[in-house]
Amino acid sequence: MATTKIWAVNDNLKRVLEYIANPDKTKNDEFEQYEFKGLENVIDYATDDTKTEQQFYVSGINCHPINAFWQMVQTKKAARKEDGVLAFHGYQSFVPGEVTAETAHAIGVELAQKMWGDDFEVVVSTHLDKKHFHNHFVVNSVSFLTRKRFLNKHKDYARFRSLSDELCAKYHLSMIDNPKKGKHYAEWLAEKQRIPTRRTLMIDDVDRAIKNAMTFSQFIRYLKSIGYEVKTNVKHIAIKPPGADNFFRLHKLTKDEAYSEENIKKRILEQHPVIMSSPKPMTVKYMGNQNNVKKMTGLRALYICYMFQMGILPKNAPNKKRVHFLLREELRYMDKITQETTLLCKKKIETMDELTKEESIVQDRLDSLVKERRCLYNKIKRCKKSDTKENLQKDVATLSEEIKLLRKEVRLYEDIKVRSMSMKNKLTEISKERKEREQDERRRRNGRPSRKDELTGN
Repeated sequence: MATTKIWAVNDNLKRVLEYIANPDKTKNDEFEQYEFKGLENVIDYATDDTKTEQQFYVSGINCHPINAFWQMVQTKKAARKEDGVLAFHGYQSFVPGEVTAETAHAIGVELAQKMWGDDFEVVVSTHLDKKHFHNHFVVNSVSFLTRKRFLNKHKDYARFRSLSDELCAKYHLSMIDNPKKGKHYAEWLAEKQRIPTRRTLMIDDVDRAIKNAMTFSQFIRYLKSIGYEVKTNVKHIAIKPPGADNFFRLHKLTKDEAYSEENIKKRILEQHPVIMSSPKPMTVKYMGNQNNVKKMTGLRALYICYMFQMGILPKNAPNKKRVHFLLREELRYMDKITQETTLLCKKKIETMDELTKEESIVQDRLDSLVKERRCLYNKIKRCKKSDTKENLQKDVATLSEEIKLLRKEVRLYEDIKVRSMSMKNKLTEISKERKEREQDERRRRNGRPSRKDELTGN
Protein backbone atom coordinates (compact mmCIF):
# COMPACT_ATOMS: atom_id res chain seq x y z
CA MET A 1 0.00 0.00 0.00
CA ALA A 2 1.28 3.49 -0.82
CA THR A 3 -0.17 6.92 -0.13
CA THR A 4 0.41 9.72 -2.63
CA LYS A 5 0.32 13.49 -2.80
CA ILE A 6 1.37 16.31 -5.18
CA TRP A 7 1.71 19.98 -4.43
CA ALA A 8 3.06 23.05 -6.22
CA VAL A 9 6.42 24.70 -5.50
CA ASN A 10 6.52 28.51 -5.66
CA ASP A 11 9.35 30.90 -4.84
CA ASN A 12 6.89 32.72 -2.54
CA LEU A 13 5.79 29.71 -0.50
CA LYS A 14 7.84 30.51 2.62
CA ARG A 15 6.06 27.95 4.76
CA VAL A 16 6.91 25.13 2.37
CA LEU A 17 10.50 26.29 1.88
CA GLU A 18 11.15 26.58 5.62
CA TYR A 19 9.82 23.07 6.06
CA ILE A 20 11.76 21.40 3.27
CA ALA A 21 15.19 23.02 3.78
CA ASN A 22 17.31 25.17 6.06
CA PRO A 23 17.72 28.69 4.58
CA ASP A 24 21.47 28.74 5.46
CA LYS A 25 21.99 25.50 3.59
CA THR A 26 20.00 26.38 0.46
CA LYS A 27 21.48 29.84 -0.13
CA ASN A 28 23.81 29.62 -3.13
CA ASP A 29 25.34 32.73 -4.67
CA GLU A 30 25.93 30.92 -7.96
CA PHE A 31 22.17 30.82 -8.60
CA GLU A 32 21.38 34.25 -7.12
CA GLN A 33 20.77 35.60 -10.62
CA TYR A 34 17.86 33.18 -11.02
CA GLU A 35 14.62 33.64 -9.12
CA PHE A 36 14.15 29.93 -8.61
CA LYS A 37 15.17 29.45 -4.98
CA GLY A 38 12.10 27.34 -4.27
CA LEU A 39 13.05 24.94 -7.06
CA GLU A 40 16.67 24.79 -5.89
CA ASN A 41 15.59 24.16 -2.30
CA VAL A 42 13.16 21.39 -3.10
CA ILE A 43 15.76 19.57 -5.23
CA ASP A 44 18.32 19.95 -2.40
CA TYR A 45 15.78 18.52 0.04
CA ALA A 46 14.83 15.61 -2.20
CA THR A 47 18.46 14.62 -2.79
CA ASP A 48 19.77 15.18 0.76
CA ASP A 49 22.58 12.71 1.55
CA THR A 50 21.37 12.19 5.10
CA LYS A 51 18.08 10.89 3.83
CA THR A 52 19.12 8.88 0.75
CA GLU A 53 22.30 7.05 1.92
CA GLN A 54 24.91 9.06 0.00
CA GLN A 55 22.47 9.67 -2.88
CA PHE A 56 22.48 5.98 -3.78
CA TYR A 57 18.70 6.09 -4.24
CA VAL A 58 18.48 9.19 -6.44
CA SER A 59 17.60 8.99 -10.14
CA GLY A 60 16.83 11.43 -12.91
CA ILE A 61 14.20 11.11 -15.65
CA ASN A 62 15.16 13.17 -18.73
CA CYS A 63 17.86 14.88 -16.64
CA HIS A 64 20.88 14.09 -14.46
CA PRO A 65 20.39 14.50 -10.70
CA ILE A 66 23.64 16.46 -10.35
CA ASN A 67 22.64 19.26 -12.73
CA ALA A 68 18.86 18.80 -12.70
CA PHE A 69 18.27 22.32 -11.40
CA TRP A 70 20.30 23.89 -14.22
CA GLN A 71 18.51 21.76 -16.84
CA MET A 72 15.06 22.68 -15.49
CA VAL A 73 15.94 26.39 -15.49
CA GLN A 74 17.18 26.19 -19.08
CA THR A 75 13.93 24.50 -20.14
CA LYS A 76 11.93 27.32 -18.56
CA LYS A 77 14.05 29.98 -20.26
CA ALA A 78 13.76 28.29 -23.65
CA ALA A 79 9.96 28.19 -23.27
CA ARG A 80 9.88 31.76 -21.84
CA LYS A 81 7.89 30.49 -18.89
CA GLU A 82 10.01 31.53 -15.93
CA ASP A 83 7.10 32.76 -13.82
CA GLY A 84 4.29 31.03 -11.93
CA VAL A 85 4.65 27.54 -10.50
CA LEU A 86 8.30 26.45 -10.56
CA ALA A 87 7.81 22.72 -10.10
CA PHE A 88 5.64 20.10 -8.51
CA HIS A 89 6.70 18.10 -5.48
CA GLY A 90 5.24 14.61 -5.42
CA TYR A 91 5.23 12.13 -2.56
CA GLN A 92 4.74 8.36 -2.34
CA SER A 93 4.90 6.68 1.06
CA PHE A 94 4.92 2.96 1.89
CA VAL A 95 3.86 1.00 4.98
CA PRO A 96 6.80 0.48 7.38
CA GLY A 97 8.57 -2.81 6.70
CA GLU A 98 6.56 -3.61 3.55
CA VAL A 99 9.26 -2.74 0.99
CA THR A 100 13.04 -2.67 0.80
CA ALA A 101 14.86 0.50 -0.21
CA GLU A 102 15.62 -0.99 -3.64
CA THR A 103 11.98 -1.92 -4.27
CA ALA A 104 10.70 1.45 -3.08
CA HIS A 105 13.09 3.25 -5.41
CA ALA A 106 12.31 0.96 -8.34
CA ILE A 107 8.57 1.64 -7.89
CA GLY A 108 9.24 5.40 -7.69
CA VAL A 109 11.31 5.44 -10.89
CA GLU A 110 8.75 3.35 -12.77
CA LEU A 111 5.92 5.59 -11.52
CA ALA A 112 7.75 8.76 -12.62
CA GLN A 113 8.53 7.22 -15.99
CA LYS A 114 4.88 6.33 -16.63
CA MET A 115 3.52 9.60 -15.29
CA TRP A 116 5.95 12.18 -16.72
CA GLY A 117 8.63 10.32 -18.71
CA ASP A 118 7.47 11.46 -22.13
CA ASP A 119 7.51 15.21 -21.47
CA PHE A 120 9.08 16.40 -18.22
CA GLU A 121 12.35 16.39 -16.29
CA VAL A 122 11.94 14.57 -12.99
CA VAL A 123 14.21 13.83 -10.03
CA VAL A 124 13.24 10.73 -8.05
CA SER A 125 14.73 10.08 -4.62
CA THR A 126 13.94 7.51 -1.97
CA HIS A 127 14.24 8.70 1.65
CA LEU A 128 15.27 6.16 4.26
CA ASP A 129 15.46 8.45 7.31
CA LYS A 130 12.10 7.29 8.70
CA LYS A 131 10.55 3.92 9.45
CA HIS A 132 8.36 4.23 6.38
CA PHE A 133 10.38 4.46 3.17
CA HIS A 134 9.02 7.13 0.87
CA ASN A 135 9.74 8.56 -2.57
CA HIS A 136 9.99 12.23 -3.48
CA PHE A 137 9.40 13.47 -7.04
CA VAL A 138 10.49 16.92 -8.21
CA VAL A 139 8.81 17.58 -11.57
CA ASN A 140 9.63 20.56 -13.76
CA SER A 141 6.45 22.56 -14.36
CA VAL A 142 7.40 23.11 -18.05
CA SER A 143 7.84 20.35 -20.62
CA PHE A 144 11.24 20.14 -22.35
CA LEU A 145 9.48 18.65 -25.38
CA THR A 146 6.21 20.57 -25.93
CA ARG A 147 7.07 23.71 -23.85
CA LYS A 148 3.62 23.37 -22.25
CA ARG A 149 2.98 23.52 -18.53
CA PHE A 150 2.01 20.61 -16.30
CA LEU A 151 -1.12 21.93 -14.58
CA ASN A 152 -1.68 19.16 -12.01
CA LYS A 153 -5.45 19.05 -12.40
CA HIS A 154 -7.66 16.64 -10.48
CA LYS A 155 -7.47 14.13 -13.32
CA ASP A 156 -3.63 14.28 -13.20
CA TYR A 157 -3.53 13.48 -9.51
CA ALA A 158 -6.13 10.74 -10.03
CA ARG A 159 -3.85 9.21 -12.68
CA PHE A 160 -0.83 9.54 -10.36
CA ARG A 161 -2.66 7.70 -7.60
CA SER A 162 -4.02 5.08 -10.02
CA LEU A 163 -0.56 4.35 -11.45
CA SER A 164 0.82 4.07 -7.90
CA ASP A 165 -1.91 1.55 -7.00
CA GLU A 166 -1.19 -0.46 -10.16
CA LEU A 167 2.51 -0.66 -9.30
CA CYS A 168 1.72 -1.66 -5.71
CA ALA A 169 -0.40 -4.48 -7.08
CA LYS A 170 2.38 -5.45 -9.48
CA TYR A 171 4.88 -5.68 -6.60
CA HIS A 172 2.32 -7.52 -4.42
CA LEU A 173 1.95 -4.76 -1.83
CA SER A 174 -1.17 -4.26 0.28
CA MET A 175 -3.99 -2.11 -1.17
CA ILE A 176 -6.66 0.18 0.26
CA ASP A 177 -9.95 -1.17 -1.09
CA ASN A 178 -12.21 1.74 -0.12
CA PRO A 179 -10.13 4.82 0.72
CA LYS A 180 -12.04 7.33 2.84
CA LYS A 181 -11.18 10.83 3.89
CA GLY A 182 -10.32 11.19 7.59
CA LYS A 183 -11.78 13.61 10.07
CA HIS A 184 -10.37 17.03 10.73
CA TYR A 185 -7.86 16.84 13.61
CA ALA A 186 -9.80 19.29 15.79
CA GLU A 187 -12.94 17.21 15.38
CA TRP A 188 -11.09 13.96 16.06
CA LEU A 189 -9.49 15.41 19.20
CA ALA A 190 -12.80 16.78 20.47
CA GLU A 191 -14.48 13.40 20.05
CA LYS A 192 -11.57 11.65 21.77
CA GLN A 193 -11.79 14.04 24.75
CA ARG A 194 -15.60 13.89 24.65
CA ILE A 195 -15.86 17.63 24.11
CA PRO A 196 -19.06 18.69 22.30
CA THR A 197 -18.43 20.22 18.88
CA ARG A 198 -20.72 22.39 16.81
CA ARG A 199 -21.47 19.38 14.64
CA THR A 200 -22.44 17.13 17.56
CA LEU A 201 -24.60 19.90 19.03
CA MET A 202 -26.39 20.31 15.69
CA ILE A 203 -26.97 16.55 15.50
CA ASP A 204 -28.51 16.60 18.99
CA ASP A 205 -30.81 19.50 18.04
CA VAL A 206 -31.85 17.82 14.79
CA ASP A 207 -32.60 14.56 16.63
CA ARG A 208 -34.72 16.49 19.12
CA ALA A 209 -36.56 18.24 16.28
CA ILE A 210 -37.31 14.88 14.65
CA LYS A 211 -38.73 13.49 17.90
CA ASN A 212 -40.98 16.53 18.37
CA ALA A 213 -42.34 16.55 14.83
CA MET A 214 -45.18 14.69 13.16
CA THR A 215 -44.49 16.22 9.75
CA PHE A 216 -41.48 17.61 7.97
CA SER A 217 -42.97 21.11 8.17
CA GLN A 218 -43.17 20.77 11.96
CA PHE A 219 -39.54 19.62 11.95
CA ILE A 220 -38.55 22.85 10.16
CA ARG A 221 -40.66 24.99 12.51
CA TYR A 222 -39.09 23.37 15.57
CA LEU A 223 -35.55 24.16 14.35
CA LYS A 224 -36.57 27.76 13.71
CA SER A 225 -38.17 27.98 17.17
CA ILE A 226 -34.83 27.15 18.84
CA GLY A 227 -32.94 29.79 16.87
CA TYR A 228 -31.83 27.99 13.70
CA GLU A 229 -32.01 29.54 10.25
CA VAL A 230 -33.24 27.00 7.71
CA LYS A 231 -32.65 27.17 3.97
CA THR A 232 -35.23 25.00 2.18
CA ASN A 233 -35.45 26.44 -1.33
CA VAL A 234 -32.22 24.69 -2.37
CA LYS A 235 -31.25 21.26 -3.63
CA HIS A 236 -29.94 20.19 -0.19
CA ILE A 237 -31.63 21.59 2.92
CA ALA A 238 -29.19 23.55 5.11
CA ILE A 239 -29.28 24.96 8.64
CA LYS A 240 -27.33 27.68 10.43
CA PRO A 241 -27.05 27.45 14.25
CA PRO A 242 -27.38 30.58 16.38
CA GLY A 243 -24.14 32.56 16.24
CA ALA A 244 -22.67 30.64 13.29
CA ASP A 245 -21.42 32.36 10.14
CA ASN A 246 -22.21 29.64 7.62
CA PHE A 247 -24.98 27.21 6.74
CA PHE A 248 -24.41 23.45 7.12
CA ARG A 249 -26.07 20.92 4.84
CA LEU A 250 -28.02 18.37 6.82
CA HIS A 251 -26.98 15.43 4.69
CA LYS A 252 -23.31 16.29 5.42
CA LEU A 253 -23.70 16.08 9.22
CA THR A 254 -22.64 12.43 9.05
CA LYS A 255 -20.78 10.49 6.38
CA ASP A 256 -23.62 7.99 5.92
CA GLU A 257 -26.05 10.84 5.07
CA ALA A 258 -28.35 9.71 7.88
CA TYR A 259 -29.67 13.28 8.08
CA SER A 260 -30.61 13.72 4.45
CA GLU A 261 -34.09 15.11 3.83
CA GLU A 262 -35.33 11.70 2.69
CA ASN A 263 -34.01 9.91 5.79
CA ILE A 264 -35.38 12.57 8.15
CA LYS A 265 -38.85 12.24 6.59
CA LYS A 266 -38.57 8.47 6.90
CA ARG A 267 -37.72 8.71 10.61
CA ILE A 268 -40.62 11.09 11.25
CA LEU A 269 -43.01 8.75 9.43
CA GLU A 270 -41.77 5.73 11.38
CA GLN A 271 -42.45 7.61 14.64
CA HIS A 272 -45.96 8.64 13.58
CA PRO A 273 -47.29 6.29 10.90
CA VAL A 274 -50.01 7.81 8.75
CA ILE A 275 -53.19 5.77 8.33
CA MET A 276 -54.26 6.21 4.74
CA SER A 277 -57.97 6.34 3.97
CA SER A 278 -59.71 6.64 0.64
CA PRO A 279 -60.56 10.30 -0.02
CA LYS A 280 -64.14 11.36 -0.46
CA PRO A 281 -65.09 12.38 -3.99
CA MET A 282 -65.03 16.16 -4.35
CA THR A 283 -67.96 17.90 -6.04
CA VAL A 284 -67.47 21.34 -7.55
CA LYS A 285 -70.46 23.52 -8.40
CA TYR A 286 -70.26 26.63 -10.53
CA MET A 287 -72.56 29.38 -9.30
CA GLY A 288 -73.46 32.09 -11.77
CA ASN A 289 -73.76 32.70 -15.49
CA GLN A 290 -70.94 31.93 -17.94
CA ASN A 291 -71.82 35.09 -19.84
CA ASN A 292 -70.77 37.11 -16.82
CA VAL A 293 -67.28 35.53 -16.68
CA LYS A 294 -64.64 38.17 -17.29
CA LYS A 295 -63.01 37.75 -20.66
CA MET A 296 -59.26 37.79 -21.19
CA THR A 297 -57.84 40.99 -22.61
CA GLY A 298 -54.52 42.39 -23.77
CA LEU A 299 -51.54 40.21 -24.63
CA ARG A 300 -53.05 36.98 -23.28
CA ALA A 301 -56.16 37.44 -25.42
CA LEU A 302 -53.98 38.31 -28.42
CA TYR A 303 -51.96 35.11 -28.13
CA ILE A 304 -55.00 32.89 -27.48
CA CYS A 305 -56.78 34.37 -30.48
CA TYR A 306 -53.68 33.87 -32.62
CA MET A 307 -53.41 30.22 -31.60
CA PHE A 308 -57.05 29.68 -32.55
CA GLN A 309 -56.40 31.27 -35.93
CA MET A 310 -53.38 29.02 -36.42
CA GLY A 311 -55.41 25.93 -35.49
CA ILE A 312 -53.27 25.14 -32.43
CA LEU A 313 -56.36 25.58 -30.25
CA PRO A 314 -58.56 23.85 -29.45
CA LYS A 315 -56.31 20.81 -29.18
CA ASN A 316 -58.95 18.14 -29.79
CA ALA A 317 -60.95 19.89 -32.48
CA PRO A 318 -62.42 17.20 -34.83
CA ASN A 319 -62.01 19.25 -38.00
CA LYS A 320 -59.07 21.57 -38.25
CA LYS A 321 -59.95 24.62 -40.31
CA ARG A 322 -57.74 25.86 -43.09
CA VAL A 323 -55.04 28.20 -41.79
CA HIS A 324 -54.78 31.60 -43.44
CA PHE A 325 -51.76 31.96 -45.71
CA LEU A 326 -50.38 34.79 -43.56
CA LEU A 327 -50.18 32.36 -40.62
CA ARG A 328 -48.95 29.20 -42.33
CA GLU A 329 -45.32 30.23 -41.97
CA GLU A 330 -45.92 30.77 -38.25
CA LEU A 331 -46.64 27.05 -37.84
CA ARG A 332 -42.88 26.54 -37.82
CA TYR A 333 -42.76 28.45 -34.54
CA MET A 334 -45.75 26.68 -33.01
CA ASP A 335 -43.77 25.38 -29.99
CA LYS A 336 -42.26 28.81 -29.32
CA ILE A 337 -45.65 30.53 -29.53
CA THR A 338 -47.10 27.92 -27.18
CA GLN A 339 -44.34 28.63 -24.65
CA GLU A 340 -44.94 32.38 -24.89
CA THR A 341 -48.69 31.88 -24.42
CA THR A 342 -48.10 29.66 -21.39
CA LEU A 343 -45.83 32.28 -19.84
CA LEU A 344 -48.35 35.08 -20.36
CA CYS A 345 -51.15 33.03 -18.83
CA LYS A 346 -49.03 31.83 -15.93
CA LYS A 347 -47.89 35.35 -15.07
CA LYS A 348 -51.34 36.82 -15.91
CA ILE A 349 -49.73 39.50 -18.07
CA GLU A 350 -52.21 41.74 -19.88
CA THR A 351 -50.30 44.86 -20.95
CA MET A 352 -46.89 45.69 -22.33
CA ASP A 353 -46.08 47.60 -19.12
CA GLU A 354 -46.75 44.48 -17.06
CA LEU A 355 -44.58 42.51 -19.46
CA THR A 356 -41.70 44.99 -19.08
CA LYS A 357 -42.06 44.95 -15.30
CA GLU A 358 -41.94 41.14 -15.12
CA GLU A 359 -38.95 41.07 -17.47
CA SER A 360 -37.13 43.58 -15.27
CA ILE A 361 -37.73 41.43 -12.17
CA VAL A 362 -36.45 38.31 -13.91
CA GLN A 363 -33.44 40.16 -15.35
CA ASP A 364 -32.47 41.50 -11.91
CA ARG A 365 -32.71 37.98 -10.49
CA LEU A 366 -30.61 36.67 -13.40
CA ASP A 367 -27.92 39.33 -12.92
CA SER A 368 -27.79 38.54 -9.19
CA LEU A 369 -27.34 34.79 -9.79
CA VAL A 370 -24.67 35.38 -12.46
CA LYS A 371 -22.76 37.57 -10.01
CA GLU A 372 -23.14 34.94 -7.29
CA ARG A 373 -21.92 32.22 -9.64
CA ARG A 374 -18.91 34.34 -10.61
CA CYS A 375 -18.00 34.62 -6.92
CA LEU A 376 -18.28 30.83 -6.57
CA TYR A 377 -15.99 30.35 -9.58
CA ASN A 378 -13.39 32.56 -7.89
CA LYS A 379 -13.75 30.59 -4.65
CA ILE A 380 -13.24 27.33 -6.57
CA LYS A 381 -10.02 28.69 -8.12
CA ARG A 382 -8.64 29.58 -4.70
CA CYS A 383 -9.97 26.51 -2.88
CA LYS A 384 -7.51 23.72 -2.12
CA LYS A 385 -9.81 21.36 -0.22
CA SER A 386 -11.34 18.79 -2.55
CA ASP A 387 -14.53 18.28 -0.52
CA THR A 388 -15.15 22.04 -0.23
CA LYS A 389 -14.45 22.47 -3.92
CA GLU A 390 -16.90 19.65 -4.73
CA ASN A 391 -19.64 21.38 -2.71
CA LEU A 392 -18.90 24.69 -4.44
CA GLN A 393 -19.12 22.99 -7.83
CA LYS A 394 -22.50 21.53 -6.88
CA ASP A 395 -23.68 25.01 -5.91
CA VAL A 396 -22.46 26.31 -9.28
CA ALA A 397 -24.38 23.55 -11.06
CA THR A 398 -27.57 24.45 -9.18
CA LEU A 399 -27.12 28.14 -9.99
CA SER A 400 -26.34 27.36 -13.64
CA GLU A 401 -29.57 25.41 -13.99
CA GLU A 402 -31.61 28.31 -12.60
CA ILE A 403 -29.66 30.81 -14.73
CA LYS A 404 -30.43 28.73 -17.80
CA LEU A 405 -34.17 28.83 -17.06
CA LEU A 406 -34.13 32.57 -16.33
CA ARG A 407 -32.26 33.33 -19.55
CA LYS A 408 -34.82 31.33 -21.45
CA GLU A 409 -37.61 33.32 -19.75
CA VAL A 410 -35.92 36.63 -20.61
CA ARG A 411 -35.68 35.56 -24.25
CA LEU A 412 -39.39 34.73 -24.20
CA TYR A 413 -40.18 38.24 -22.95
CA GLU A 414 -38.10 39.77 -25.74
CA ASP A 415 -39.72 37.51 -28.34
CA ILE A 416 -43.20 38.43 -27.06
CA LYS A 417 -42.46 42.13 -27.56
CA VAL A 418 -41.53 41.57 -31.19
CA ARG A 419 -44.04 38.86 -32.02
CA SER A 420 -47.03 40.64 -30.46
CA MET A 421 -46.63 43.57 -32.89
CA SER A 422 -46.45 41.16 -35.82
CA MET A 423 -49.50 39.29 -34.48
CA LYS A 424 -51.58 42.48 -34.25
CA ASN A 425 -50.72 43.46 -37.81
CA LYS A 426 -51.49 40.04 -39.23
CA LEU A 427 -54.73 39.65 -37.29
CA THR A 428 -55.79 43.16 -38.36
CA GLU A 429 -55.09 42.30 -41.98
CA ILE A 430 -56.95 38.98 -41.68
CA SER A 431 -59.91 40.71 -40.00
CA LYS A 432 -60.01 43.39 -42.71
CA GLU A 433 -59.91 40.75 -45.43
CA ARG A 434 -62.70 38.76 -43.74
CA LYS A 435 -64.94 41.84 -43.48
CA GLU A 436 -64.41 42.65 -47.15
CA ARG A 437 -65.23 39.07 -48.05
CA GLU A 438 -68.43 39.19 -45.97
CA GLN A 439 -69.41 42.48 -47.60
CA ASP A 440 -68.87 40.99 -51.05
CA GLU A 441 -70.96 38.00 -50.06
CA ARG A 442 -73.83 40.27 -48.98
CA ARG A 443 -73.51 42.25 -52.22
CA ARG A 444 -73.79 39.09 -54.29
CA ARG A 445 -76.86 37.97 -52.35
CA ASN A 446 -78.42 41.36 -53.06
CA GLY A 447 -77.52 41.15 -56.76
CA ARG A 448 -74.91 43.85 -56.58
CA PRO A 449 -71.35 43.55 -57.92
CA SER A 450 -68.48 43.08 -55.49
CA ARG A 451 -66.29 46.00 -54.57
CA LYS A 452 -63.50 44.55 -56.68
CA ASP A 453 -65.80 44.40 -59.70
CA GLU A 454 -66.88 47.96 -59.08
CA LEU A 455 -63.31 49.16 -58.99
CA THR A 456 -62.34 47.25 -62.17
CA GLY A 457 -65.57 48.18 -63.99
CA ASN A 458 -66.64 44.59 -64.60
